[in-house]
Amino acid sequence: MAFLTDRKRASGLGSAHKGTQHFWSMTVSSVGLLVLVPLFVFTFGPMLGKPYEEVIAFFGRPFPAVIAGLTIAVSMMHFKNGVQVAIEDYTSGLTRKILIIAMICLSYALAAIGLFAIARIAL
Repeated sequence: MAFLTDRKRASGLGSAHKGTQHFWSMTVSSVGLLVLVPLFVFTFGPMLGKPYEEVIAFFGRPFPAVIAGLTIAVSMMHFKNGVQVAIEDYTSGLTRKILIIAMICLSYALAAIGLFAIARIAL
């Protein structure tokens, strides 16, 4: 006979013992992207079609470079968490593990490439 109350069962935070970690991280990154994406569009948009030298000079300034770097980093972490939740919902077993590892590696690789490109342009 188990002597667990409803509160005691709920404080285990589910079978994974992580609770709402994914939900909270997705909410925080969504709010961050809500601010960053319009800033990125308004800094990146005017540079479309401009000559190479002008684009390099523009992104050599701190504000556009920081906005681009933050947008890349936050969006890739948001992508990683979202894809991981989707994979966990729709796959199981070894397939789940392989897909999660592949998507985590892909998201970190894309973030690193993007940040490296921005750093190279800005510096």
